[in-house]
Amino acid sequence: MTQPRSAADAAQLPENRRAFAQHPRQWAANRYVYPVVSRRSGGISVGINLNPDKVCNFDCIYCSVNRKDPSTVTHVDIAQVQTELDGLLAIVQSGEIYTHDPFDKISPQLRRLNDVAFSGDGEPTTEPLFPQCVRMAAETLAQRRLAEVKLVLITNASMFHRPAVRGALEFMDQHNGEVWAKLDAGTEAYYKLVDRSAVPLDRILANLAWCCQTRPTVIQTLLMRVHNEPPPPAEVDAYIARLAAIMASGGRIKLVQLYTVARQTTESYATRLTTEELEAIASRVRSTLVGVPVAVFD
Repeated sequence: MTQPRSAADAAQLPENRRAFAQHPRQWAANRYVYPVVSRRSGGISVGINLNPDKVCNFDCIYCSVNRKDPSTVTHVDIAQVQTELDGLLAIVQSGEIYTHDPFDKISPQLRRLNDVAFSGDGEPTTEPLFPQCVRMAAETLAQRRLAEVKLVLITNASMFHRPAVRGALEFMDQHNGEVWAKLDAGTEAYYKLVDRSAVPLDRILANLAWCCQTRPTVIQTLLMRVHNEPPPPAEVDAYIARLAAIMASGGRIKLVQLYTVARQTTESYATRLTTEELEAIASRVRSTLVGVPVAVFD
């Protein structure tokens, strides 16, 4: 069999696609820190779950978090987070991680530590200890001589107006940080349909504009069928217009990630788009946002 030449090629192999579909937030006896094979980072991502209580200010129809079963962990113990993070980084650095399922089956191109990501069972920036955890993660990476490993925040952008959160993002800017901010809709109606949040879309858009004006930001968008209907053309137009408005305001979009459902969803009527449907939307984004990279993950 011909070996894949890149992480992008490797992502299409069946064994890797199976690994991408597995995103458990439990690892051994850990309560907060877990490893995954990330299709969007093209390697190993060490996740930090700052919402073990499963509380979130969004209720996305495509979310893979099972909120029906109550959590046994209801608060963040930063000392325990640090212990778990340091221990898991040691396992990745030593290569021991590749003796565990599903990491033992992935291709060589994906056997790399890409990032430490704040991503879990809710919105990380709603946790009051988020700024302290960011600093702790950077210090732990430095102590392990992994300063080149990215610090990633995967976020719905709902809390960027808070001074403490802004301060944490500024710290990330100085420590190889990157923000991956969600925008799933262009209109308030579609936003309420798919993200089901009490936070108004206008706040999300204002926060995204600020973030992109302050640093190059990755925009992540999940596209799906809702009751077997893909996003309406007018909704896609409105979404692209929102991105164009951010850029017109001086915002810098580093990358647009368009992806679809990969795991069990909260609502069974939220289902996958085809690769062809994703690529068609990506083509429309590229034609408007000239020069902005657009990556598709099916």
